[in-house]
Amino acid sequence: MPDKDHTLPTLLIVDDEPDNIRIAGRILEKEYHLLFSTTGKDALDIAQTKQPDMILLDIVMPDMDGYTVCSMIRQNPATQDIPIIFVTAMEHEQHEVIGLELGASDYLSKPLHPLISRLRIRNILELHKARNHFKNLAMIDGLTSIPNRRHFDERLQHEWHRSVRSKSPLAILLMDIDYFKSFNDHYGHLGGDATLKRIAAALKESMIRVTDTLARYGGEEFVCLLPETDLMGVLFMAEKLRSVIESLNIPHVKSLISDRVTLSVGGAVVVPEQTIKQAAFLAAADENLYKAKNHGRNCVVCENFSPERPLSTG
Repeated sequence: MPDKDHTLPTLLIVDDEPDNIRIAGRILEKEYHLLFSTTGKDALDIAQTKQPDMILLDIVMPDMDGYTVCSMIRQNPATQDIPIIFVTAMEHEQHEVIGLELGASDYLSKPLHPLISRLRIRNILELHKARNHFKNLAMIDGLTSIPNRRHFDERLQHEWHRSVRSKSPLAILLMDIDYFKSFNDHYGHLGGDATLKRIAAALKESMIRVTDTLARYGGEEFVCLLPETDLMGVLFMAEKLRSVIESLNIPHVKSLISDRVTLSVGGAVVVPEQTIKQAAFLAAADENLYKAKNHGRNCVVCENFSPERPLSTG
């Protein structure tokens, strides 16, 4: 088949019979970029690495049946949202019930009807796109237009589990605008909102890697999640962000430490394990943020997190 335009939606066709793959390919090749697999194991690998927009999945395969493949795709956070259509010659409604309960979006019967197949695939992709659009809106902070706390919580879950598997360090920064209540009282809430927008934009521009996640944590607090980052790396990033905000030179006549807006930063680094609680990791970063405030604000405190070391009570 000729090379496809990779701007087209990507479909992964999984079937152990090459003839079935060729038939599906001829029906869909003009509208989609196609990937192919003849085994369940390869399908799981391709779904993980290529992130197709949809999977057309045969039920009866020798190494792993389609139900098992579907279940494993749904259990993987990296692939759980990919829509799946079962393609099968089995027409008993019990098979449809099983597939739909596992999270399939629809069924197509063999032999494939070209027009019906294209319409069903197109409709499901459009519904999936619309759902993702509204989901993304729910993950964005309305004021600053950066990700919100809900998005951060999801990213933390994903990166935590990934770091457990890879045994790689994970770092977090909590950032608080110094004396922001006094800023709001003096400059008004419109001035405060405008400043939050400027700070969010400056922090966003300072992100180095696409894998890093910046979010508004709430109020005047921001958070940054840094995968595969050790203590030296998180200290560098924390000081960079602190300096960037200070260099904005936003006047703050009510600050007790500076004539401009400044940032206090607390960070923690951990190599996640199943026995370590995420809440304890977050609490460690929060404690370091308060240490930064107690040390005079407009500074950085970052430490390696150890679950054996109790947090301060004062």
